[in-house]
Amino acid sequence: MAIEAQFHVLAVDDNLIDRKLIEKLLKTSSFQVTAVDSGSKALEFLGLQEEEQRNHHPQEMEVNLIITDYSMPGMTGYDLLRKIKESSSLKDIPVVIMSSENIPSRINRCLEEGAEDFFLKPVQLSDVSKLRPHLLRRKAEEEEEKPQRNIRKRKAIEESLTHMLMEDLNKFISIEDIFGELNYEFSHKRWKFGS
Repeated sequence: MAIEAQFHVLAVDDNLIDRKLIEKLLKTSSFQVTAVDSGSKALEFLGLQEEEQRNHHPQEMEVNLIITDYSMPGMTGYDLLRKIKESSSLKDIPVVIMSSENIPSRINRCLEEGAEDFFLKPVQLSDVSKLRPHLLRRKAEEEEEKPQRNIRKRKAIEESLTHMLMEDLNKFISIEDIFGELNYEFSHKRWKFGS
């Protein structure tokens, strides 16, 4: 019987009570959770901080989804969303925004910027159950892309081998030409000496 691997969610909220609530709801729904209290700590955990600002190496555990509060001091959830979507290595991680304010323009702006969903606080267990389809869709997309990546890798290897073989062939031809010329000169000089 195969055991499904747990999805890892990075939860970001500056409010301790809200952060503990979302962490509890996620764990109740069998998610593995890392919780941080700011957008900058989330970026640090993801390995996106500037090299001189990093206190530790990027996380060793893959993050499958990020859920973040919108209104936080310093870096808002929207700012965090933009930084993640601008990162070539993280842009495919689904991001869900949470807010206690139901402001349609804010919700639309987040969704247009690439957020998968927008939850109103307080987050409920029914909201958390909406996360799994985002995770499963991403996993399915990754599985579909695997054959394409393998084809690209195979093609790159074939091109590299072809290039190496051509270089070796050219070297062989050059050596053969040199030996041929030497052989001709040797046999030609021998013939002169023999006469």
